[in-house]
Amino acid sequence: MRLYKDRCDAGKRLARALTHYTGRGDVIVLGLPRGGVAVAYEVARELGVPMDVLVVRKLGVPGQEELAMGAIASGGVRVLNDDVVRFMGIGGEEIAAVTAREHRELERRERAYRGDRPQPDLRGRTVILVDDGLATGATMRAAVDAARAREAARIVVAVPGAPADTAVSMEREADEMVLLATPEPFYAVGTMYEDFSQVTDQEVRGFIERASRAPGPVGRSGEDDGESAGQRTR
Repeated sequence: MRLYKDRCDAGKRLARALTHYTGRGDVIVLGLPRGGVAVAYEVARELGVPMDVLVVRKLGVPGQEELAMGAIASGGVRVLNDDVVRFMGIGGEEIAAVTAREHRELERRERAYRGDRPQPDLRGRTVILVDDGLATGATMRAAVDAARAREAARIVVAVPGAPADTAVSMEREADEMVLLATPEPFYAVGTMYEDFSQVTDQEVRGFIERASRAPGPVGRSGEDDGESAGQRTR
């Protein structure tokens, strides 16, 4: 069963579960590119708070890249799924090689999305981290660590859906977890959406630019939305 029409729909519904943050001057919404930015834009628009991005990259198992052995985030943060690393017998050199490759892509996306604009100051702020769904939770854990390293006062993880076991582990990572659904069985993030088409770098930039022009409520996010087929990799 599809739970959401598209990411715009998911973002609007997610915002209704976050109304206690409406209009607060200490709050910022950070979307995880690419798909999470489309959801985050709607959340920020509905709440009337600023939005930006926090770039995170999955570290895929060599030869099985859809399976996450960890993730990296802006600011030099890396988290590993130790169980996956042990079970798959992945050595340090392999982890280092994948990390280096994904770090190059992370830096490319930072330039593409942000240009010369500095990262937002998170010190003392409530940070709402938004993605279009979680699977393993590796990328969101990296995002939480990155926000803590930048001295956020409170970290809220807000997603439209996730497996129950991932939700339990994420509740231990964040100060608050806002989760709309735990589909059972959980196959992939994309199965929650009628439209889960790919979000492009250009669309991500568009969301950021619109949000920067209007930190309060703004117009609809537009027609877009979507990242390629969801898999249990986040």
